[in-house]
Amino acid sequence: MLIELLNDLAGVSLFGYISFRVVMAVMTGFALALVLGGPTVRWLAARRIGERSDKNDLAQVASVDSGKAGTPTMGGSFLIAALLGSALLWCRLDNVHVVLGLVLVAGLAAVGFVDDWIKLTDRTRNGLSPRGKLMGQLVIGLFVVGAMAWTAHASDRYSLLAIHPPFLKDWTLELGGSTLGVALFVAIGWVVVAGTSNAINITDGMDGLAAGCTILAAAALAVFCYVTGRWDWTGYLGIPHVPEASEMTVMGGALIGATAGFLWFNAPPARVFMGDSGALPLGGLLGWMALVSKQELPLGLIALVPFAELGSSALQRFSYRATGKRVFTIAPLHHGLKEHGGIFRRSPTGGIPETTVVVRLWIVAALSGLASLALLKVR
Repeated sequence: MLIELLNDLAGVSLFGYISFRVVMAVMTGFALALVLGGPTVRWLAARRIGERSDKNDLAQVASVDSGKAGTPTMGGSFLIAALLGSALLWCRLDNVHVVLGLVLVAGLAAVGFVDDWIKLTDRTRNGLSPRGKLMGQLVIGLFVVGAMAWTAHASDRYSLLAIHPPFLKDWTLELGGSTLGVALFVAIGWVVVAGTSNAINITDGMDGLAAGCTILAAAALAVFCYVTGRWDWTGYLGIPHVPEASEMTVMGGALIGATAGFLWFNAPPARVFMGDSGALPLGGLLGWMALVSKQELPLGLIALVPFAELGSSALQRFSYRATGKRVFTIAPLHHGLKEHGGIFRRSPTGGIPETTVVVRLWIVAALSGLASLALLKVR
């Protein structure tokens, strides 16, 4: 382990401090993404591995995306490589939550890579079928969350399997006392991981939008992980204590740094897109950090913008299939704002510039993240 090696060579315990390793994880992830990003973007562009505007199921969204056709995609490949590299360097690998987080990221990245590759190489297919993609997320998510439940059972730490609602200090939903309860926790955990994974994937539709929202949500979740791992802070705040959770703060740092490095290339006008190979694992890791820090329920506020995007897309599909009418001008929401200047109806002044939409949604994401941190004291 790099931490132990550095401690032995330097003769100081600096490299064991979480605060120091978080900073190093951010900087390492950012540096790796910059180093890997340039050659990867040039390689993708040379082989014309670019975005397809016809890959979207909805004709409205496909027409919106048509101007981005040909921009290199699958940038998530170097993003995830930077994330994993930084995490392996600076995280303690004797922490079960870190190891399971690495497995989750690698597994979802593989699913996303296959989906992207099929879209780009086979013009007759729109990537993996919804059932195939869901099956990949199901297998990986259930394995990781199931391993978490098995670890809690083996160590008799059933508090890991409890749900802690915000605002209710003295009420906890204990799920670890029975087989049915454990199964329910695994199901809830999978919904959290898969739901967040798909939320980031849906948000990945404008230059810099998904990356910026991911960084802001990861920063809030890193705070939750650190506080949850401190027995003194949890005792004062009246929140659950998970000793291993604080190490996930370092992994959150790697996530922030690698995503910031990707944003360097994805900032408007984007030189590369994330693709499913990046969006699925990023969202999955956010969901995993929420599970470890026992923030399953506040996650909707922590990642408000991605979940609003996911909800609008789901509601639009359901409404159109059930009634033949659309609730929103275009779903997900960012497309409606860009094309029509409104979510529910078209603005008489027309659409909003893409950069303006992105920055405004970043502001909403930042404010929702700050609001979620207030829940630490509002119990």
